Amino acid sequence: EFLDQKPVQQAAANAVMNIALGNKEYMGANVRSLLNKVMEVLDNPDAGYQREAIKKHLAEMPQGEGFVSLFNGKDLTGWKGLVQNPIARAKMKPAQLAKEQAKADENMRRDWKVENGLLVFDGSGYDNLCTEKQYGDFEMYVDWMLDPAGPEADAGIYLRGTPQVQIWDTSRVNVGAQVGSGGLYNNQVNESKPSKVADNKLGEWNSFYIKMIGDRVTVVLNGEKVVDDVILENYWDRKLPIFPTEQIELQAHGSKVYYRNIYVKELERKEPFKLSAEEEKEGFKVLFDGTNMHEWTGNTVDYTLEDGCISMIPSKSFGGNLYTKA
Repeated sequence: EFLDQKPVQQAAANAVMNIALGNKEYMGANVRSLLNKVMEVLDNPDAGYQREAIKKHLAEMPQGEGFVSLFNGKDLTGWKGLVQNPIARAKMKPAQLAKEQAKADENMRRDWKVENGLLVFDGSGYDNLCTEKQYGDFEMYVDWMLDPAGPEADAGIYLRGTPQVQIWDTSRVNVGAQVGSGGLYNNQVNESKPSKVADNKLGEWNSFYIKMIGDRVTVVLNGEKVVDDVILENYWDRKLPIFPTEQIELQAHGSKVYYRNIYVKELERKEPFKLSAEEEKEGFKVLFDGTNMHEWTGNTVDYTLEDGCISMIPSKSFGGNLYTKA
């Protein structure tokens, strides 16, 4: 956003160039557009060499969509209001869902606003802001800031329609917020707390990197990994695994919160394994479909998901067994 502001234009151009050229996993239309803009505005003795380096980088950049911006800084394009939960929505007929969605969108526009290029919730309700698109496996960046005025500053990021990567005011010790943000707050069986406190001061910006593959979530807060490949449980029905695809939601929790710089990169994912009609008829049951480990217990930390397989990663715990729940 600083590439068009003359006083800081060259500093911004150098920052964008160095970040993009130093991270080959950053790809797609957004990155290409930014680097082309940098080439236009560069103005220094080495600008010619820098442009050649950028051209070479663009030529070698893999094809694909890469990270896509979910928030344009101007309006709520690509976002919608919250209609109940994924299980309830799935039971609705199309006409009923459309009617409920129109009502939810009206409520959403009352409390969610765009102010000075920031996405802001400034209401008293609990109506999340939801992506129109559904996501399976993905990587995500999002910046957030809780307003110190509160009340009871609190927010979160729902993954596949499910609560949530927690955002806390760490001073709220009465609700256990001293553990810090980033944890999978609603987990009951798997780890729910972050491994460390990495929050900035209340009223300062924080940055999440979130990766979700199958039922596994990794969270990096302000450069510190606080959740490492932990299973996210299905809050809406704990007898079921997490939904294979669903919307991403920014949580509204009755207190003012700001978001910016929201980017998502969709990852290739394995299609869930399904039984043949003959196998179903014979009474077989799928214990592992390649996308979740819901039927398994025991050491679900070192046994993880990798390329549609259950994979054992050696660690200090020396393994331990994985068991069927039944």
